[in-house]
Amino acid sequence: MLRSVILAASRSTTIERLVAAAPFSRDVVRRFVGGTTIDEALTAAAELTGTGLVISIDHLGEDTTTAEQASAVRAEYLALLDALDRAGLAAGADVSVKLSALGQRFDEPAATGHARAICAAAAAVGGTVTLDMEDHTTTDSTLDILQTLRADHPSTGAVLQAYLRRTEADCRELATAGSRVRLCKGAYAEPESVAYQAAIDVDKSFVRCLNILFSGAGYPMLATHDPRLIAIAEDRARWFDRAPEEFEFQMLYGVRPAEQARLAGEGYTMRVYLPYGTDWYGYLMRRLAERPANVAFLGRALRSRD
Repeated sequence: MLRSVILAASRSTTIERLVAAAPFSRDVVRRFVGGTTIDEALTAAAELTGTGLVISIDHLGEDTTTAEQASAVRAEYLALLDALDRAGLAAGADVSVKLSALGQRFDEPAATGHARAICAAAAAVGGTVTLDMEDHTTTDSTLDILQTLRADHPSTGAVLQAYLRRTEADCRELATAGSRVRLCKGAYAEPESVAYQAAIDVDKSFVRCLNILFSGAGYPMLATHDPRLIAIAEDRARWFDRAPEEFEFQMLYGVRPAEQARLAGEGYTMRVYLPYGTDWYGYLMRRLAERPANVAFLGRALRSRD
């Protein structure tokens, strides 16, 4: 129930204004967001890579409504990749892109063109692109665009969400040689007709999908903070004889940093999803919905009067 309440709050402009104006909100955001500008994101990226972690940077924003906004998002990613290259941080880095921010909902061909330009820029500096997955209404479109982009940029990554009932089939389709697939639980409010509702059912689906990806020829990217699922993934990697360089773990910026350090220290590739930008509210609320224990952290900040 708490998760549903948080997701409902993520769509409330009134609550957004209250959170943005609350004392110490800036500190709360800083825990989960690597700044509002490219320069601030680069500082956070350098700190992470300096400790043996790798990065996937996301410019926050989605549901673009005009062609001008979509073009601006494309320009932001091109500037980000150029800045990463000049800072010596581009090689091995990934950028995560939401197609809705590129105009997917109102001009899919244009969104595909914007994504293609970002993929080309990433390839030119030694980086990669992963297409973020959003609510279930965009899944088919996103996977279609993925296949289009992979014709010229085969390293383009996909994201699959374990809470969707269709995801096991999608894993089988995408578990092919050279295919980068990020598997996560999912963070959008979805109807029971398309998504598992109980946490235990989502976890079971995650494990089934994990097994499919490990048994295939692709490159699994396991995005979870759940200690039990991490332990299962480590066990499954041994079972399927996967070397550490043949898959990776992914976690969100600001969540379980000690576990991130442990995994990196044990030789695993540990990629941190590093968001930046001013459009942080919806992202923050979905992160709280994924891990409601973080609500206490936000609550302390909202009660502060200092």
